[in-house]
Amino acid sequence: MEPGDIVIGGAFRPDLLSRRENLALFRVPLCLLDASAADLHELSHTHLSGRSGLTSLVSQFLTALARTPRHQRLTGGRRLALNTADLVALLVGDVLQTRGRRSAPGAHEMLTRIQQHIQDNLMDPDLAPESIARAHHISVRYLHKLFQSGGTTVSAWIRQRRLDACRAELRGRRRTVAAVANSWGFASPSHFSRLFRQTYGITPKEWQATVSSDV
Repeated sequence: MEPGDIVIGGAFRPDLLSRRENLALFRVPLCLLDASAADLHELSHTHLSGRSGLTSLVSQFLTALARTPRHQRLTGGRRLALNTADLVALLVGDVLQTRGRRSAPGAHEMLTRIQQHIQDNLMDPDLAPESIARAHHISVRYLHKLFQSGGTTVSAWIRQRRLDACRAELRGRRRTVAAVANSWGFASPSHFSRLFRQTYGITPKEWQATVSSDV
């Protein structure tokens, strides 16, 4: 390694620090790197030259941070830590994109698990991007990227699944539209009715009346 070079991933070896006085170790949680475990496994022990490009910029920042006295680093606290993680995530994303790994099978499997999680918790009024990301140990930003790769958003996907569930329940059970909407996370009956009509071209009450007459 040359001064300024960066190595991504791999198991932590304490003996390296004892043998190299100028080697700095930064440990960043997976959930802040906007990448799946499978993606990062591909980068294990990746050696990046710090002579130019984005690696050089990141290296200069990390070098300066490592040389900053601990009490000064603590002044920035969480905000400094998150900004540092964002910068490292930018570098990781650039390397993955260069290697064509951004939409790796690992990301697809993660998206499938998240969608199943949403299906299992559709009736939870607290279901939101923040809680979903927390349950899967990823950042909210990475969660949004996963759904964007599928041409949609987290909120739109949740909303459509809830609308589908309401439509099915209104067909098979004799409950009021407001009760069904509320049980599936729609707090406002009027808002639910507008969304239902925009999606299916018919109001919830019209749908319920139509399917009831068919029975």
